Amino acid sequence: MRIGYGRVSTRDQHLEAQHDALTAAGCEEIFVDKASGTLARRPELDKALLTAGRAGDQLVITKLDRLGRSLEHLIGLSKQLQAKQVDLVVLDQGIDTSTPVGRMFFQILGAIAEFEHALMSERTIDGLAAARARGRTGGQKPKLGPRQVALARQMYAETGADGRRRYTVAQIAAEFGVTRPTIYRHLGKPAAAS
Repeated sequence: MRIGYGRVSTRDQHLEAQHDALTAAGCEEIFVDKASGTLARRPELDKALLTAGRAGDQLVITKLDRLGRSLEHLIGLSKQLQAKQVDLVVLDQGIDTSTPVGRMFFQILGAIAEFEHALMSERTIDGLAAARARGRTGGQKPKLGPRQVALARQMYAETGADGRRRYTVAQIAAEFGVTRPTIYRHLGKPAAAS
């Protein structure tokens, strides 16, 4: 069974051309989303993927960019279709994963996606190393400075005439505008040498 899927991203785009092409390609059912390609949830795409659920079914689209929001997303959809033994047909680009050339195309896309991911990881590692070399470290800046930590410890250690703590952790946290876990974290650390 051939199931068609189309998508237009704005209200002023007309989907008649996609619908006509999918009908001419022999699609028995056609699903169309009016949504941005960057949206993760597209209800009509979900319906099309559910309908194309038997081995030998084909999901037909007019252009590859109508289906996926990114290369990674396209690869994920392709793997999902392969697991169900459903073929993907892209009319304008002449891609058909039921053929060896079509399968090769998606394997090349998968290799490119892995390469892109490896490059991003490498650039991140290089960037962090360069920042460390300049004396910068990653992560958030500490919520409390060393003087504030010392003051918080003094407040925590202070006791009243009855021998009980004068300030609760909640009061200390409110005084410094931080959360209780932040105060507990600093109370648990040994005092820094000055």
